[in-house]
Order: sequence, then structure tokens, then C-alpha cells
Amino acid sequence: MIQPQLPIPRLLCGYLLFAAACAHAQPADERPRAREAGVVVGVFEPGPLNAITDVEGVLVGHSTVIRGDDIRTGVTAIIPAPGNLYTHPIPAWIHVGNGYGKLIGETQVREFGEIETPVLLVCTLCVWSAANALKEWMYEQPGMGEHTLNPIVGETNDGRVNNMWADPVQRGEVFEALNNAAGGPVAEGSVGAGTGTQAFGWKGGIGTSSRLLPTDLGGYTIGVLVQTNYGGVLEINGAPVGQELGDYSFRASLESDDQDQEDGSIMMVVATDAPLDSRGLQRLSMRAMMGLARTGSFASNGSGDYVIAFSANPSVRRPRSSAVPVATEVLVNEAMSPLFAATAEATEEAIYNAIFKATTVTSARGELSAIPLDEVLEILREYRAVEPAQAVN
Repeated sequence: MIQPQLPIPRLLCGYLLFAAACAHAQPADERPRAREAGVVVGVFEPGPLNAITDVEGVLVGHSTVIRGDDIRTGVTAIIPAPGNLYTHPIPAWIHVGNGYGKLIGETQVREFGEIETPVLLVCTLCVWSAANALKEWMYEQPGMGEHTLNPIVGETNDGRVNNMWADPVQRGEVFEALNNAAGGPVAEGSVGAGTGTQAFGWKGGIGTSSRLLPTDLGGYTIGVLVQTNYGGVLEINGAPVGQELGDYSFRASLESDDQDQEDGSIMMVVATDAPLDSRGLQRLSMRAMMGLARTGSFASNGSGDYVIAFSANPSVRRPRSSAVPVATEVLVNEAMSPLFAATAEATEEAIYNAIFKATTVTSARGELSAIPLDEVLEILREYRAVEPAQAVN
């Protein structure tokens, strides 16, 4: 088996003057996305950007926070649709795959089947400050009055390289991510809420992907964005990459008497322009867990595995208040299967993109090394799990 890269001693990057320079050992633009390297997932084609922003109206913004020798974190904002989300909420659902986490706003979404604010992703101990800042941002939007709000803020634990106990994500960082949110390509890897997170013991982070269904299957788009921070036995297109690299959960217990279990979490945001109500989105959100499982996750005991799913289709968006019934048209159950398959595919590829694009991050607390792509691609070629890069669109 190929052995994982040895970590750089902490002393090399432990000093304040060198911390920022050590945070990103390799520029993200020098690392390919999974599909660019020949890793083609599933049967459906991606959208033009292969990103959650292929769903019309969805915006994404990041604020990356690198300070001193121990702050390596950030915030990622997803704005699901234009206009005031409080006065005109959108259909949504939150699926809990394994509930060891802090997801603010979950119960009201599951009660009403709607989202009324943007979605924020942050580090574990930053959720409360981020939610307060999101509340303030919402009150500045046109049409808001003195209403209660249900902020949606999810998290993963980046404490391996980030001092999350310092509560480093505050109003300024949240407003930056929200105000800079835009359509177009989405930065991936060690950026925003993915700055300090891992995947399978290697550096992970933010990843995104999309699928565009053929016209005879509805022509709808599914977009997924993930914040990875979980463990397991990494598989890519079925190839046992984690085993070949010698880095996977329970390895120490299988080879010695020492326990070595990797816990962790993942936030998955699923967007679609298909006209779905909360019931349809509940069913759709569960399929993201299938895409997660294909990468080698088993949703460990200490893992917070959450899916936030919403429909950005204007036809299913309803006003918050109405004196008369409001009619909406939604897809029937028989039309859901292509969306299920597309969600699983896009989730799987989004995770691979997070891993492929992630760069090494180091702080005084430790290091998360970028996965060695040359070795990964060699393994994938051996298992015939990769196509020639030049043949991939």
C-alpha cells in the first residue's frame, strides 16, 4: 500500500510570522476538479458550471478567516432565491442522517416545510454568533419589519487546525459572505467554511456539483454543495482509495491493539429548480445520503450528517400571509426517480471536488494535508475508475 504523506512538524509553521504562508501550501487553481482529472460520476451530465449555482437564482459567497497562528476557518453563505425570503419563503426540508451536531433552525423547517433565511455553514462553536449576524443581515433587507426569524446555520468541527473556541466568525465575516454571494463558478476546497475541515483524514472543505436532467425527464437541475469533515474508508468510483493509501477508519484497530476511529460531520445543501413541496424535498434529501455513502462514509456515531434541501422554482414559492388559499403545482411521485438519481450523483461528485481542490492547511494546532492526487489517480487507473482527462468535458 502507498503510505500517506507525513505531516510537517508543527514547529515549522507554529510562529505567527509564518502561519499565513503555511496555510495554503499549493494554490487551489493548480489542483483539478474531479471531472477535470477524469473522474466521471454517474450517467447524467452536469450543468454548465457543475455547481449549485447552475440552479437559477442560487447564490454562494465565502469569507475565509486566517488569523494569527491558530485561526483557520470561515463562513459559506447560500442564498436560495432572490427577494425577501421571510415574506416569501421557499419550500424546504432538513434530513438528519446522524444527528450529532448543531444545526440551528431545524425544527421550524421540519414543521412548516419552508426556509425563510439564507443558509450559513460555519465551524461548530461559531453557529450562535453566525445566527445572530444572519438575523441582523435579514433585518436590513427591504420589506422586513419586527418579526421573529428562523436562521439556518449548520456546522462541522474544524478544531484540528482551528481555534474555534475563540468564536472567530462574527458579524463582519457573515456580512462579507452574504453581501458577496453571487452566481457563477464556486470556489472549492480550503475556502470559506471549508478552510479548516477534513475528509477521510486528508484535507477536505467545500465542494459542489450539479446534474441537468434530459428534457424527456423534466429538464430540471439539481445542485449540491457540501462542507466535508467526516471519516470512513474513502472510495472514488468504487476504487478503494483509502485502503490503498493506508489511511482509513479503524486501521489501527485492525493492525494492532490501539483504537483509531475517525469521527466527523458533513453538511449537504441540495438545490433544485424542480417544482417540489416539502414532502418531495424530504424524499429528495434522503438520496443525498446515498451519494455520501458511495464515497465510503458510514455515518459514524460522532458524526453530524445533515441535508438541507430546497426548491428554487418560483411556482412553488408562496407568500407568508394570504387571506385566500394559494395554489401550487408540484411533481407527482412517479416523476421523482430521475431527481433521486441526480441528487446521489451530484452529492458524490461534490465530495470528490472538495477533496481534489483542497490545499494543505497548517496552524499551530496541527496540519491537514492535501490528498496526493498523483497517487490517487494512479490507484484509479489501476482499478479502471478514471477516464482519460482529455476525453472529459
